[in-house]
Amino acid sequence: MPSRRMWRKSLSIFIPAMVLVIALGVGGVQETHEQLFEPVYQIYQYIKSYFYEPERIDDQKALYGAMKGVVETLEDPYSEFLDPDDRRSFDESLAGEFSGVGIELSIVDSVLTVITPLVGTPAEAAGVQAGDQILRIDDESTEGMTLTQAALKIRGEIGTTVTLTLRHDDGEIEEIPIVRDTIVLQAVDSDLLGEDGTIGYVRLYRFEQDTTTELDTVLASFDLERLTGLILDLRNNPGGLLNESISVSSRFVDEGVILITQDRLSDERTYYARGNRIPNVPLVVLINRGTASASEITAGAIRDNDMGILIGEQSFGKGVYQQLIEFPDGSALKITAGMYLTPDRRVVNGIGLPPDIAVGEDQNPVDVAIEWIEAHAGLEMPFDLDGEMAQAP
Repeated sequence: MPSRRMWRKSLSIFIPAMVLVIALGVGGVQETHEQLFEPVYQIYQYIKSYFYEPERIDDQKALYGAMKGVVETLEDPYSEFLDPDDRRSFDESLAGEFSGVGIELSIVDSVLTVITPLVGTPAEAAGVQAGDQILRIDDESTEGMTLTQAALKIRGEIGTTVTLTLRHDDGEIEEIPIVRDTIVLQAVDSDLLGEDGTIGYVRLYRFEQDTTTELDTVLASFDLERLTGLILDLRNNPGGLLNESISVSSRFVDEGVILITQDRLSDERTYYARGNRIPNVPLVVLINRGTASASEITAGAIRDNDMGILIGEQSFGKGVYQQLIEFPDGSALKITAGMYLTPDRRVVNGIGLPPDIAVGEDQNPVDVAIEWIEAHAGLEMPFDLDGEMAQAP
């Protein structure tokens, strides 16, 4: 087993920029007639005039409710309006340790879904799996819940229990009680594998603010002259910061395109490698259903530049990114601002990345990776991976 190096980390969000300054008249915004939302104001005036218990009318809550409703019409699982209370809870999840069970969530086909249970957390220990659908949290149905609402219900005081009703891939429905605990996030694991200890193993758990720095420390600890191969383990890595995924990718790609993004404000942008710092030994990237977002960016960059091979399972398929727009009253708008493509212009969102070598349930992906590296010892990346895969039995 790899020797674990524990790091206390803050949660990160899948966005390229943490905060945007609100600007009016931004290019690319559709024009809307100024009277379009007048009926909303009229309805509220009728409520103020006719509702039989006027003390229950709260102007601020009504405003926030309307703003939430506008965003919900997008039917986008990653876009939501955060009132000040939601925003504070959201910030707490990014700021450091928090109490909970350790699950990354998404909404797939309108159902609250587990991207991945975080490694070493109560959720993983309880048997929560990537792809599980969460039907109920305690006694409450998750139908119509936003990601933030679900996260707040799952979190709670240390030592208390939350019961999740899950539907597994095989259709089995199971109630799993999980005791909440302090979630301490790991960033990096490392080890040396193979009979002679010349295969470097690096596991990245998240793409956070200093992930690249920690990766560089790990790579520098290896005897690069003796290294015959590398395994980059991105299984159950739900992603993180866009700039970190680009810089991490650059550690394994000599030159070329890392990523292509598309959005309405800047149209299309292309990001390039900043210079590989390690020998171009045979490289394996391990992926599974819990590999999402920023980790898919890195896996796609390495694969499309023929710098490594993907082994494991089809990845999650989160190929969009969010931006956070702050308001003076402490509320915020988290909105999906664009999508990304791999260097070969492959669409990831809703599809994921296929492995070059699929691993069955009875196989250990690390063992398969070691076998592939040993079979290619002495070769220098890049070489024609597509040609090799075409000839593979």
